Amino acid sequence: MTLEATQSIATGSLVSLHFSLALTTGELIDSNFEQSPASFRLGDGSMLPGFEQELLGLRSGDEIESTLGFEQAFGEINPANKHRFPIAKFQSLLEDDLIPTEVGAVVSFKDAGGFDLPGVITELTEFMVVVDFNHPLAGKEIVFKARINSVIDADVEAVEIKV
Repeated sequence: MTLEATQSIATGSLVSLHFSLALTTGELIDSNFEQSPASFRLGDGSMLPGFEQELLGLRSGDEIESTLGFEQAFGEINPANKHRFPIAKFQSLLEDDLIPTEVGAVVSFKDAGGFDLPGVITELTEFMVVVDFNHPLAGKEIVFKARINSVIDADVEAVEIKV
């Protein structure tokens, strides 16, 4: 059986691609162009829906460069995700006894389900700590580039063999 090289990406397709994410200023956020391609099934939740939407209909060998608004990328900044903690309460919430001493430090809490919830300290005083739990890329436009290496139809069972 031969796989058609003309198969286009649809929901459920197994896609192998190289990609990069950058800010509109040109600052590179993530890229695998110098590494092995990433593989995933479109719609499996491993990629944000806005990025998946850009891939629909593309075929092996296609390349894309698209600027996505924050709505299609990492969402808008939610002011409710910024929390103020009194220093004493903040210290009791941390997993270790070290209180970060600078703005920009990343701290991690456990949510009710036991999952890590990272936040960035945006303000630090003698009595108060402000932590922003928004995604660091929330509110930012993202330049998405991709080169499609292969597309396998959703109804084809695929087995990955690493050598």
